[in-house]
Amino acid sequence: MADDALSQADAETLLRMPKKPATTDAFRFPDLGGRIEIPLVSRDERERFSLDINRKRIALTTGYQARGRQVVVLARLDFAAPHRNLDGTEVGVPHLHVYREGFGDKWAVAIPDGMLSKPEDAWQVLHDFMTYNITPIVWSKREEFRERLVA
Repeated sequence: MADDALSQADAETLLRMPKKPATTDAFRFPDLGGRIEIPLVSRDERERFSLDINRKRIALTTGYQARGRQVVVLARLDFAAPHRNLDGTEVGVPHLHVYREGFGDKWAVAIPDGMLSKPEDAWQVLHDFMTYNITPIVWSKREEFRERLVA
């Protein structure tokens, strides 16, 4: 992906745009080593997004049509390892990547104060991340979710 595949204004518009699941299916949090990709659409269904979840990160992506289909990460929450930005600054765990024109998702910042209401609770972290205008997703039982976290 070219780092300038999307203007900053377009990326911010896409982040603010209300999103909803593209299906009414229920989804299960992935097992250790697994991942899940949840298709999302804008309310008018003209824009397509994906909420990608694994044990190391949660990412909101969109496809962007330029000279071929490209995937652009709009926002990503990482909780596996610290990140070193291109200017040499290191950001601890967890940290947030938000699309930045010219850098794509290669730049990370500390989690904004108040973004994660309970950082130790993976279920709540997922819901806090969905503050990027994502309509609630149908999940399998919360009890099953908690069991899968400890497995």
